Amino acid sequence: MFKTIFTSPIYSVSEDGSGVARLDGYTVFVKGAVIGDECKIEITKRNKTYGFGKLLEIVTPSSSRIEPVCPQFKDCGGCTLLHTDYDTQLKIKRETVYNALTRIGGFENIFVHETTPSVPNFNYRNKSQYPVGGSSDNVKIGFYAPRSHNVINSNSCAIENPDARLILNAFRLWMKKYHIAPYNEEKHTGTIRHIYSRAGESIMVVIVSRTREIDQLDKLKDMLLNLGLSKPIGGIVVNINSQKTNTILGKYDYTLYGEKFIYAQIDNITYKVNYKSFFQVNPYTTNLLYKKALELCSLTGKETVFDLYCGIGTISLFLAQNAKKVIGVEIVPEAIEDARENARLNNIENVEFYCGAAETVCPPLIKAGEKADVVVVDPPRKGCDEALLNAIGKMKPDKIVYVSCNVATLARDAKILHEKYGYEMKEAFPFDQFPHSTHIECVALLTQPICVEVI
Repeated sequence: MFKTIFTSPIYSVSEDGSGVARLDGYTVFVKGAVIGDECKIEITKRNKTYGFGKLLEIVTPSSSRIEPVCPQFKDCGGCTLLHTDYDTQLKIKRETVYNALTRIGGFENIFVHETTPSVPNFNYRNKSQYPVGGSSDNVKIGFYAPRSHNVINSNSCAIENPDARLILNAFRLWMKKYHIAPYNEEKHTGTIRHIYSRAGESIMVVIVSRTREIDQLDKLKDMLLNLGLSKPIGGIVVNINSQKTNTILGKYDYTLYGEKFIYAQIDNITYKVNYKSFFQVNPYTTNLLYKKALELCSLTGKETVFDLYCGIGTISLFLAQNAKKVIGVEIVPEAIEDARENARLNNIENVEFYCGAAETVCPPLIKAGEKADVVVVDPPRKGCDEALLNAIGKMKPDKIVYVSCNVATLARDAKILHEKYGYEMKEAFPFDQFPHSTHIECVALLTQPICVEVI
């Protein structure tokens, strides 16, 4: 018989940042609890093997509990670990990686290194994105309330680039002053749907609008160009999304000012980044992450490296500095165009980019004589397609360096490569790409077992 109210320590943290309590072996997830807290909890929802609880009282606070620096911590739901001290966050993330690789992947002798911290761990995001809602008289720009599409005004954010706050306030002032209607998702009316900014060597501002024509755009442009930002604005783009959809960007756009791209620097490589392109949001940790991937490849200048899911060539160009040749494969045509442009921009000639699904592109290349000494993969959160894992296994590279933003799919994919093709994973390196959230980036090395012939 379940108790409705009980007291329990918080043993760990779930994927969404909830504390994990237990009642006679039954797991209960508790929002707002910190690992190490002793809490009084009321069970509010029960499933067969787990339930959800409301935090009634912190009986004994954890030594890891701190006061969140953001006043909108409870409303936003973005920085789910902001009430936990940073050292503990890093330990939680290391434990997350270890648990996934042992429980999902089945790797028994895996060594997970300490999580590499982000320095700084506040104001680190180079991209800020905001939904727009409310009315002409009460414009709301900020974030969606958890599990809804109700827009809540954002007055502060501890992790965004400080320039993004000035840009947001300029939009709010412009819309209010000139009665620019925010988008109404239910009625599919209004104008401004989203705004976002991205910072590199300069700053890109993107306006997502339901309509092509927007009143008083010149006034907005003047306001943005005179904000006194820490870096110049390199481009202001209007993206038109006239569809009734949750997808943020539409197919069509035009430039209000400057270009549709900015330049960004990682170590000694310069990247041309289109406003639609994927690019890591934490430039500080990304540099360390890519250097670790390069280190794990152990390149001597004689190897051919296949970089699968290469995007705009971010990792490919890093690898090309130490490899004989790099072959990048990406399914998005625009990303491949950017990758080739980035190679030209950096005068890197020992890299080739191919557009298509890697599992389709790679076999003909191998048949034509290309040998994959090392394979690097950096897939989206869903991980690698199993057909791609089979293609990699048949290439028989000496090393596979797996860069992951979802350790659960890393563990799943590594298990397939181990069970079907004999690849071993001995160590993994977590990187705190997203401080104060539960998200974790990880780099792992898989190697072929050394076979010793007995005579």
